[in-house]
Amino acid sequence: MSHLKNAMYVGYDHFNLLKTTNQLKNKQQTIVVYCSLGIRSEDIAEKLKKAGYSNVFNLYGGIFEWKNQGFPVFDMHNTETEKVHAYSKVWSKWLMKGEKVFD
Repeated sequence: MSHLKNAMYVGYDHFNLLKTTNQLKNKQQTIVVYCSLGIRSEDIAEKLKKAGYSNVFNLYGGIFEWKNQGFPVFDMHNTETEKVHAYSKVWSKWLMKGEKVFD
């Protein structure tokens, strides 16, 4: 799965607030959440804010817009890649750069 460098995967369908907050000890640290387009990650951002985190931001346009703007994404081995998980055929229309993968 493609990701931003040094990202921590927290999921969406199986998001566990307690597990996540146990890894994020500093409630004032800057946290940027993202998903494919920024819709699902907004839900996660709201949960973190309600848990007391004060510097939580949702990456506008998600990883798709990040890649569209020419910024790097990384694979599971932390090697830069052109492959971006495109979530679904419908949502993939928003990814203009990189190689769309659907695995």
